[in-house]
Formats: sequence, structure tokens, C-alpha cells
Amino acid sequence: MSTYEEYAALARHLAVRQRAGEQDAAAEAARRRDLDAAVEYLDRRLVAQGQRLDHLGRTIGAPPASGPPLSGPLLSGPPLSGPPVVEPPVSGPPVSGLPLGHPGGGPETGTGTDGGAAAAPGRPDVGAYPSTGVGGSGRALPVAVAAAGVPAQRTGQVDPATELELARRWADEADRHGQRAELLAQQPVLLPTWSPMARAAVVYLGFAAVSVVLMLVMVLASGVGVVGLGTLYAWMCAGLPAVSLIGGWLVLGRWGRPAVGAATPPRYPVLGFLLCFLAVPLAYCGYLLIFRTLR
Repeated sequence: MSTYEEYAALARHLAVRQRAGEQDAAAEAARRRDLDAAVEYLDRRLVAQGQRLDHLGRTIGAPPASGPPLSGPLLSGPPLSGPPVVEPPVSGPPVSGLPLGHPGGGPETGTGTDGGAAAAPGRPDVGAYPSTGVGGSGRALPVAVAAAGVPAQRTGQVDPATELELARRWADEADRHGQRAELLAQQPVLLPTWSPMARAAVVYLGFAAVSVVLMLVMVLASGVGVVGLGTLYAWMCAGLPAVSLIGGWLVLGRWGRPAVGAATPPRYPVLGFLLCFLAVPLAYCGYLLIFRTLR
């Protein structure tokens, strides 16, 4: 018969096992709380990313992305942890030529040691049916067994913490790409890497150059009597510079505006006035000087 010391040792052992089980349960509960908090945080972060990208797309005029709206939890699904789901074996008709009770020969599963994955679905070391028959070495499974259906290889359980870490890394990558897209959207289409003043100066000088070319054409037309001298001076001093200033103003307002950010881009009208109203008369004076020097 068992003595009192044996009963006390058994009681102490059971108490230790109980405390270990309680500690494991508490650790598992804390782990699940941490995972749930991480899922909730990642869910809010992905929703905010989706809303920011939708706002950016509406701002730049891009069509909305197809898919469900980001108004609910994005990481919905089965519980984070739990026993793996084991699919039941697929039963089929008996194979001709094999007795009942033989592996693959009927509804009986045998002893569970030589019946393959369908005979022992709970064994952790059993994956799927082997490529050769069970009854003999080197024999392939009959065609009827393959046609009846063989359970697929069971995959290992996915670690939720690893998946959440991968999702967090992809969210960080999405944030970096989103910030880069916002920086690109804050740059105008016309000369995006230039400063606003340099961009305005180039635009006004370009229109002034076109006006100078038109002025030279009008000077040649005046030399043959097609354009009068008063008309030439009027276009040279007022008409062509005003057209250049208005053209540069419109171009800067249309293509010098970023997709997001400032609603009215700086167009520097004083700089445009100086460049446009001085370029054409100075070009005419230079033309006269060169023409008289060559004569």
C-alpha cells in the first residue's frame, strides 16, 4: 500500500503541475492580448493609409481603387491561435482485387499503423500517402485510389506574431511610398526641381523670346512696306510684351501649380513685367545697332 509520503509527493507534484498550467495559461492570455492589440493598431494604421491614399487620389484626379471600402476591420478572420484544422479523409469505393480491411481496399481503416494519412489523421508524423504502395515495396498506388481522392499534405501552423511583423513591415514600406508620392504631388508639372522664381523667369523669358522673333518678322515686313512704322512701334512697345506677360502668367497658373499644397502658385508679375517689357525694346535696339554696324 502507498504511504503518506507518496501521497504528499503526489500532491506536491500535482500542485506544481497546476501552478505551471496556470502560468502557461496566463502567459498565453497575455500573448493573445498583445496580439489583439497589435492587430487593432495595424488595422487603424491601414485604414488611415487607405483614407490618405484615397484623398491623394481624389486630389490628383486619379480614379478610385476598386475594392471594398476601408470602413471596417481589415484583419478579420479566424482566431490567432488554436488547434490546426485536420481535413477528414476522403472515402471512396473499394478497389477491385483488394480485400476489405486492406489499406485503400474499403471503408475500414485497419490498425492505424499502415493505413497512411487517412488511417491515422491525428498522428503528427503522418503527412500524406507515400508515392509507393503500402503492401509491397516499389509498387505505385492503384489508379482507383488516386481517383478516389488522397488527402493533401498538411501545412504547418502559421505563427501569428511572425505574420503581424511582416504586415507591420509592409505597412512601413507603404508609408514610405506614400510620403514619396505626397512629395512628388507637391511638385508642379513644369520644371518640378526648379525654384518658383527660376521657373517664372524661364517662362517669361521664353515668351519674351517668341515676342522678339515676332518683332523681327514685323521689322522685315516694315522694310518691304507691309507693316507701318506706327504699328511696328505699338506692337513692339506694348502689344508683344503684354501678350508675353499674359502668356507666361497663364502657363505658370496652369502647369506651375502642384497637385497638392498651395492653391495659387507664385507667378512673380513684377519680374514678368520687367522681362517682357524690356526684352522686346532692347532686342529692337540691338537689331538696329547690329544693322548699322554691318552697314
